[in-house]
Amino acid sequence: MTPAPQTVAVETSDVTLVDEMPPVTREHVLLLVENCSVPHDRRVWNEARTLRRAGYAVSIICPKGEKLDLDSFERIDDVDIHRFNLPWGGERKIDFFLEYGWALSATMALAMRIWRKQPFKVIHVANPPDFYFPLERMFRKHGVRFIFDQHDLSSETYLEKFDGESDGGVFYKLLKFCERKSYDASSMVIATNESYRDRAINECGMAPDRVMVVRNSPDQRLHTLRPPRPELKGDYEFMVMFVGVMGFQDGVHVLLDAAHHVREVMGRSEILFALIGTGDQKDNLLAQHKDLGLGDGVKFTGFISDDDMLDYLATADLGVAPDLDGPLNNVSTMTKTMDYMSMGMPLVSFDLKESRYTAAEAGMYVKENSGAALGAAIIELIDDPERRAEMGKAGYERITGPLSWDNSAAHLLEVYDRALRS
Repeated sequence: MTPAPQTVAVETSDVTLVDEMPPVTREHVLLLVENCSVPHDRRVWNEARTLRRAGYAVSIICPKGEKLDLDSFERIDDVDIHRFNLPWGGERKIDFFLEYGWALSATMALAMRIWRKQPFKVIHVANPPDFYFPLERMFRKHGVRFIFDQHDLSSETYLEKFDGESDGGVFYKLLKFCERKSYDASSMVIATNESYRDRAINECGMAPDRVMVVRNSPDQRLHTLRPPRPELKGDYEFMVMFVGVMGFQDGVHVLLDAAHHVREVMGRSEILFALIGTGDQKDNLLAQHKDLGLGDGVKFTGFISDDDMLDYLATADLGVAPDLDGPLNNVSTMTKTMDYMSMGMPLVSFDLKESRYTAAEAGMYVKENSGAALGAAIIELIDDPERRAEMGKAGYERITGPLSWDNSAAHLLEVYDRALRS
């Protein structure tokens, strides 16, 4: 069997798994995230570790995870993580109100508790959602700075999720209001790419010097190359994988259609599709999997640890980013794309502006948003091991070079310098 492209020789001797954190010499900062637990949210965890290495004291408030990150308090790498229960969730609009209302109340209570123990100088908010701006008002008199880290465009996500909704609806207007208030409250705004930055400046009126790009790149101290684990493939010759959130806009339902096309139409039964992650579409996807009769050819792992996820990345032959073309996805940077590249894995993606910028030569781009077109592209790459190896090498060089987390870390620290000087 042809070796997976991520087995190409690269120099990794300067990479370590765990840092020794320096003494605290700078301000205490509080990071807030609502839609994922930490350290499972790798962007927030990379930011927290970067700040701690720079001498900041760091605390995080986040929800508990489904299977991991279950402790109410945990200290990892000298970062304090405070977690709250999140009993609400679902696809209906009322579910979002219940979830967000509960999360805001729990976060405010924990923030006050942390403040009484050790006052903080910065509140750093990762969206979605965009409703944490009242915390800036609560702590403004104490000179606390507010940084809005815009991971996603909440209003556009809403339109994608509730297909057919008018952009003049009350919920949409509420989301736009919250985004505007978050901008107004911020000393600095962080964007994940230039498309988001341009939108913040040109459409939302933010001053250019108050918006900086901190790209979503894996930290190579954590995403180290490792040997493949062939047993993860079972009896299959090849493995194609997806990792990430399973919402409607993430296109996993199209990936299942592609798997059906590959297996049933093209007759390629030697390929395992491994789907890692969870989300509000999980039940619908399991039902689709059953209806399509995909059997053990498509494996849902659910929520797994980062270490296990890295084993899958090191073993798979090809990654897929099935995010559908649209106003939101076209300008968004997909974390999964950079995860694949960090392990030297080529990928197939629909032809999105930011995905093409991120992956460049590491990606194969499908113009037609269909399972059949996606499946055909998967087979084209599976049958061309030399091209996969070249693409994987190009992606790894890009993620450890111009798109490295070290570059993003420098931008993050500049954001903090500007915010604290403001």
